[in-house]
Amino acid sequence: MMNWLFAFLYRFFGWGTLGHVPKELKKAIWVVAPHWNNTDFFIGIGVRAYIGVKMGFLAKSALFKWYSAWFFRALGGFPVYREKSNNLVEAVAETFKQNEIIHIAIAPEGTRSNISKLKSGFYYMALKANVPIVLVGFDYTRKVVVFGDVLHLTGDYVKDMKPFYDFYLTIQSPKKEWLQHYEQTGVIPLPKEQK
Repeated sequence: MMNWLFAFLYRFFGWGTLGHVPKELKKAIWVVAPHWNNTDFFIGIGVRAYIGVKMGFLAKSALFKWYSAWFFRALGGFPVYREKSNNLVEAVAETFKQNEIIHIAIAPEGTRSNISKLKSGFYYMALKANVPIVLVGFDYTRKVVVFGDVLHLTGDYVKDMKPFYDFYLTIQSPKKEWLQHYEQTGVIPLPKEQK
């Protein structure tokens, strides 16, 4: 409906794309980083319209207030209720299984704050749903959204995540602690589920 406007604004403000956009995929989790500020949301909406892929996104439930929920839902948003003990991984995996074509964008850092450890929920969602991960980097220095490799997971967390970490090292924007640690040590920490 408003995609033409979002795509126009994306280009009007000087943004572009780099890399292959895997439009041929019927299902995927599109992992977006780094997430530093509120502008990321508008860049994401703009690039989604520009590349022409229908895609939903997961967002913190605090955004879905009585006055704003309609707006975020209309844009494809699904609220994440962190305070509840529901199994988000299972719910997302089931959603993928019930749809023939579905794409969901996730910010694995989960916050704009600097973090020392990456969240791993997106990995287990993709693994359980048996869908690939598309790497997407927001490169503010060059004003481009970079599309990296499509990752097909094996269940070996460290092996699967190495191209993930290597890709985000190439994005020209300030690096959060989780990526700085990898850059300095080459170590990919295991998620708590595997410790």
